[in-house]
Amino acid sequence: MASISLLEASVTILCFLILFYLRFKKHRGRFLRNWPVLRMLPGLLVALQYRIYDYSVKILEIFDLTFLFKGPPFAGMDMLVTVDPANIHHIMSSNFSNYIKGSDFQDVFDVFGDGIITTDSELWKNLRKSYQAMLHHQDFQRFSMSTMTSKLKDGLLPLLNHFAEEGTIVDLQDVFGRLTFDTILILITGSDPKSLSIEMHEDELAKALNDVGEGVFYRHVKPKFLWKLQNWMGLGQEKKMIEASATFDRVCAKYISAKREEINSSQGILDTSDGVTEDLLTSFMKLDTTKYKLLNPSDDKFLRDTILAFILAGRDTTASALSWFFWLLSENPHVVAKIRQEIISTDLPRTGNGQENLDKMVYLHGALCEAMRLYPPVAFERKSSIEPDVLPSGHKVDANSKIIICLYALGRMRAVWGEDALQFKPERWITENGGLKHEPSFKFLAFNAGPRTCLGKQLAMTQMKIVVVEILQNYDIKVIKGQKIEPVLGFILSMKHGLRVTITQRCSV
Repeated sequence: MASISLLEASVTILCFLILFYLRFKKHRGRFLRNWPVLRMLPGLLVALQYRIYDYSVKILEIFDLTFLFKGPPFAGMDMLVTVDPANIHHIMSSNFSNYIKGSDFQDVFDVFGDGIITTDSELWKNLRKSYQAMLHHQDFQRFSMSTMTSKLKDGLLPLLNHFAEEGTIVDLQDVFGRLTFDTILILITGSDPKSLSIEMHEDELAKALNDVGEGVFYRHVKPKFLWKLQNWMGLGQEKKMIEASATFDRVCAKYISAKREEINSSQGILDTSDGVTEDLLTSFMKLDTTKYKLLNPSDDKFLRDTILAFILAGRDTTASALSWFFWLLSENPHVVAKIRQEIISTDLPRTGNGQENLDKMVYLHGALCEAMRLYPPVAFERKSSIEPDVLPSGHKVDANSKIIICLYALGRMRAVWGEDALQFKPERWITENGGLKHEPSFKFLAFNAGPRTCLGKQLAMTQMKIVVVEILQNYDIKVIKGQKIEPVLGFILSMKHGLRVTITQRCSV
């Protein structure tokens, strides 16, 4: 009898979803309806088949920047979605202590362990202090700059020259992903995976990261009991998550073992002043535990989680930003002309990058910010409340409430950015005097806000500027007509189908 009842219930739900789908197709512009039992879940499932990010823009405009999503009872899917800058400032800064990642967040991102991205409270504070000391150390700053320039000279430019000579159609997003993957692995481990090559071989760690990005998104839109059950049974997307976690363990163990051997074999030779050496893995292995109050920083799990945290922060985010930026340039050739003119007027050398003058390129900086406003590398932020609260918008928040900040929709809100919010306008970031216009982080959230502001912001901006300058100085990029450009459903806002382009070398001036 139980199996018959389950079958009947399943058929009923399936018929309901089919009828809802047909109705939704006819009335797509309507907001999510709160149905009996299933509540708003059917609308969410159908919206996933369309452009859900653009749909979220419509919903949040209708509901004045904040919307309460109701899932089925006991499914753990209720969430408050907001893009109200006052709410964001309240959550991320003024009442920061009440809004944490929380246990649900750590469950969703469990494959990344206990790195800085997934942790809260004292552990997060101590991790951040240690990360900040290493990233801002002069030795690491020099190491990161030399790594980026050598990767451009020996990796990116030869590869683009090859594509230009062969007249090959290439996925520029894939190229940027390989560039940032190689660069961040060198900075973390000192080892170059050399995925940026003519052979374009697939790296198992990079593939695992791609699988996890998609899996994390679907964990947000599925009832927790369902994806937990799929994980336990090793089914569907959860099977990929399990395999990706095993890949993380195996590959990180290899890097950790190799680094230990390197340190042991060079004892007394490496400069360990201030506990900071060139790559981050070495620095963490030599970390002063009493100074940063971290337990067992040389422990394999700690090091594995640290490696993944840095990769997650520095690989796909920058590649995504660069990919959308070059697509927007293809749609706005006048912006390309202005950036090239700025390169000339700033007197940047044609080769060698001229990093010391990059900060003078106000228009380029504004153009990059404008691209990340419309296409933020991280699609959404997730928080959980500790105590009940009332947001500036007047919405009540219960303890343990799930709050989603949709960065994609935030950048498109006319109430936040004006009637021209959907337009790509680098001038938006430039003052009347020609300087950079500051926008508060709770309005422009690409690098997070408040105490969790991205520690690698300056590093990422510098890397993107160097890449853009090198490419625009030396190449013309033409996007292939007719391809479908849309964001993938994932934690990182990558292009679903990549960015297919042809590359032509520019004549020397």
